[in-house]
Amino acid sequence: MNDTPGWASPGSAPSDGQEPDVPGPAEPADQSGQSGQTDQSGQSGQSGQPSKWSEQQPPAGQWSAPGAPGTGPTPQQPAPGWGGQYQGAHTGRGAQSGWGGPYQGGGWGGPPPAAKPGVIPLRPLGVGEILDGAVSTMRAHWRTVLGISLGVALITQLAVVLVQGFALEELNAAGTTSSDAGEAFSELGNSAASDVIAQLIALFGTVLATAMLTMVISRAVLGRSVTIGEAWRESRSRLPRLVGLTLLLIVMIVAIFTVGVLPGILTRSWELGVPGFLIAVPVAVWLWIRYVLASPALMLEKQGVLASMRRSAKLVRGSWWRTFGIWLLANILTGIVNAIIVVPFFLLGLVLGGGGMDSFVNGTTEFTWAFLIISGIGSVVALTITFPISAGVTALLYMDQRIRREALDLELARAAGLQGYADTPPPGTAAGS
Repeated sequence: MNDTPGWASPGSAPSDGQEPDVPGPAEPADQSGQSGQTDQSGQSGQSGQPSKWSEQQPPAGQWSAPGAPGTGPTPQQPAPGWGGQYQGAHTGRGAQSGWGGPYQGGGWGGPPPAAKPGVIPLRPLGVGEILDGAVSTMRAHWRTVLGISLGVALITQLAVVLVQGFALEELNAAGTTSSDAGEAFSELGNSAASDVIAQLIALFGTVLATAMLTMVISRAVLGRSVTIGEAWRESRSRLPRLVGLTLLLIVMIVAIFTVGVLPGILTRSWELGVPGFLIAVPVAVWLWIRYVLASPALMLEKQGVLASMRRSAKLVRGSWWRTFGIWLLANILTGIVNAIIVVPFFLLGLVLGGGGMDSFVNGTTEFTWAFLIISGIGSVVALTITFPISAGVTALLYMDQRIRREALDLELARAAGLQGYADTPPPGTAAGS
């Protein structure tokens, strides 16, 4: 066990239905088999062993109450940090049998409290805890988190504004100096190409921020901080594969929609195009959620592109709707935050550099450098806040699935140095092996 991202060797613990061989509580000895009923000869009635019961029992009324001071065995105190070595939490499906219901042991009204060395408790997480963990990471490590997201957003938006600004200048010049329809069409094609370049730049910025912030979150879970330089050194070797994974997923989604609507486009028929589109939407969403955990698997387990996709499919299997719900909720929240920040800057840009609201309503707005710069500032502010939330929810959802399926919380407890877990065998290892 080490404290590097990934914590456990990928695939060492079962994620597709196999149950980890975690040692459980010892079964109580069968008292009837050991003591039994003492017959007249003083021998055990069942085992033939000499009885361990005294022939002279204390008189009635002289037994001390359980737990009275100075009498009876002292109850064993739970291990510090996690309420003791509770081994009932992971029986193949995590919280369903251990944390999901009341603890059936003696004297406890519920499960012991989970350790929380960092931003999340080390147990299966609820939806609110995943969202809170992402926000808590930003709040507890704000220098690193906001430094990464602000730096990436500033660089990418500066590049996007420059690309869009020069494209608009060329388009405006072509519209005022040329009346040739072919040349105007060519300039429109160049404008579309600049939009594609701008989107690719923004995509690379998102990938870079996600990679570095995932490393920060992996430390925040253990209660440890990481600097911007350390996050960059740990993530830069994985960036090419993460970019390849992102592009592969985008190409896959685009191919699905192309196959769905292409017959309608070729035949110019709404009867074929609309049903194809409606079929492509659920297929694309299903595949996207199936591979939504591939990014943290690639970064934290140091997997390859295809291996991380298979890993995500295993972790999501059986929990697709829950994963979809959390992903959708996180995107709705980040979309609301983004709109609250971006829309005022957009309106301000229209007033100062776009000809005002009347020109926008009439469709005669001329997007100038002033408009692009003001809108870009709004995008920088919005991305600085939404980058950590998006990356945090995805990384914590990945950890939650591994906790539920592979007892990752035990690995995290050992990595965090919690007392009582140093000698606990990792999941999938038999006791004493």
